Amino acid sequence: MGEAELYTSNHRIVIRSTLYFYGEAADQQLSVQVADEIALHWNEPKAQVKIRKEWYEVRFEIEGIYAPDLAPATVWHNTNPRLNYFRVEEYSLHDISFVDGLGSNTGYFKRANLQNLSTTAAHEYGHTIGLDHPKVLDIRGKGQPGIMYPRGTLCDPAFQYDPAAPAGAKGGTLNPFTRKVLDTDIQALKLSRLTFDHHSFSVLGEFSSLYHQKHLES
Repeated sequence: MGEAELYTSNHRIVIRSTLYFYGEAADQQLSVQVADEIALHWNEPKAQVKIRKEWYEVRFEIEGIYAPDLAPATVWHNTNPRLNYFRVEEYSLHDISFVDGLGSNTGYFKRANLQNLSTTAAHEYGHTIGLDHPKVLDIRGKGQPGIMYPRGTLCDPAFQYDPAAPAGAKGGTLNPFTRKVLDTDIQALKLSRLTFDHHSFSVLGEFSSLYHQKHLES
């Protein structure tokens, strides 16, 4: 979830999100690292969108904050659209990271998914600002996969876990490390449809406001 501000003077739209990380596997370094990586990925296209017949540069400002003592009530009662809350643990019941729906402001991250410049956090952030997985998950012959393609997508060999593996076989699906935010991902946000208030602010997403308990291994 994020708050968008429209700057008509310099033709820029800035989307701001503050990400709070809690849980036993969260820490200050990881919180800053994940936020910086999300900003890096989403600003990489240097995209422009047309709003009110004018072109605007799109910029993302992402802040990561470690919140080891986060109270559930803080999540439940938050009304600031910039604020997002993610639990980080070594173990996830689903063995993946996830957010609580499209346009949400909460979720649960498996720490291993966030290491070594992974695109997982950038992918999940895309969900929080309203983007779903593409419907067609066989993109062989189409080159660079966008950020919203999920694991299991069939893609060109260069973007597989193992470029030599047959498509769909072990190693023959999308390696998430090869995803990128493309201009098409920015355009899919449909920022031109946002309604801005008299202070030039608008909101991407909605409040899911779920505080996650730690998943326990059975």
